[in-house]
Amino acid sequence: MANKLNLLFRVLVIATLMQFGTISVIGQPNVTDPPRPPPPKVPCTFVFGDSLVDDGNNNDLNTRAKFNYAPYGIDFPGRRATGRATNGRTIADFITQLLGLLGFIPPYATVTDEQIPRGVNYGSGGAGILDDTGRKLGDRIDLNHQLLRHAIIVSRLKRLQGNDKTFTEEYLKKCIYLVDIGSNDYINNYFMPNDYIAGRIYTPPQFASKLIEKYSQQLKKLYDLGARKIAVFGVGLLGCTPFERARYDTKGAPCVEPINNAVKLFNDQLPPLVDGFNRDYPGASFTFINMTSISTPLEGDPPLSFDPCCPTNSDGLCIQDSMPCPNRDMTAFFDDLHPTQVANGRLAARSYKKATPMDARPFDISQLAEKP
Repeated sequence: MANKLNLLFRVLVIATLMQFGTISVIGQPNVTDPPRPPPPKVPCTFVFGDSLVDDGNNNDLNTRAKFNYAPYGIDFPGRRATGRATNGRTIADFITQLLGLLGFIPPYATVTDEQIPRGVNYGSGGAGILDDTGRKLGDRIDLNHQLLRHAIIVSRLKRLQGNDKTFTEEYLKKCIYLVDIGSNDYINNYFMPNDYIAGRIYTPPQFASKLIEKYSQQLKKLYDLGARKIAVFGVGLLGCTPFERARYDTKGAPCVEPINNAVKLFNDQLPPLVDGFNRDYPGASFTFINMTSISTPLEGDPPLSFDPCCPTNSDGLCIQDSMPCPNRDMTAFFDDLHPTQVANGRLAARSYKKATPMDARPFDISQLAEKP
């Protein structure tokens, strides 16, 4: 079994390196080739979530939550809009690169059999933990349906590996799973009481508990599908987004504190949830990534403006073909809701290697990758 895994891993690495032109054809050495990069720390990454990690799954959906138009992608390789809700790379893109995986994890919407062994991105703009979340935006792939898609991918992977169930299970255990979801359950559900019932019938503590109950079931499903190394991201400071600051009177404060306080009730229940999985499920290595902590600047970090970089419409998204700000490395938000590439890079760096004990517990992602 170990030899079979090692062989597949070497084949994947060699194929990827040849694809990107960083290794010569066997028997034809080229002294001008750059040094070979080290092998990736994990064989694959699977990504679940919303528009913070969506890399094209919404492109062909009937939804307002799509980002496959300019100026999105202006700083992405090729200066092209791929469906990412930012000017360049997402936090998942950066983490994938830090793990040593070359290229980008493909979206489920277009993934091929040849790409599956490196991982799949299921993220969908507007998606939430709750099925109803984001309904007003149009079509989206909620977390339950992302898990159904992952079950299909696991079946395809098993078929590609000769229907060897044990081999597939051992392979999946080595992968990193990123789960970044929950923001829309607040901004496109709970805090829109005219459109969704949740904000009218639940207090903030009740709603947080409802989310945690559902989320726990979904993470257990992911575990049952073979995931063992799972990074669970908290929800960020939604009350500090330009979108929410424009909707509410902050009374001179920099953020809408009632929104941040409600989100904190959800975030505070994630570490015990993670601890419970690690305690109760064999082989589980769950970890909590504290978005509140990793988005707090460290001493010496260049300050970032909180103003949106592109002109936006009523949904908080960039107006199509509008001109974004020229100083995109100096602002935290590209539109009214989504981080810029530079902000995503900072968040990814501290997710991968925690700068303070509060950033991640019990592991950062680099430590998670090293778990057996």
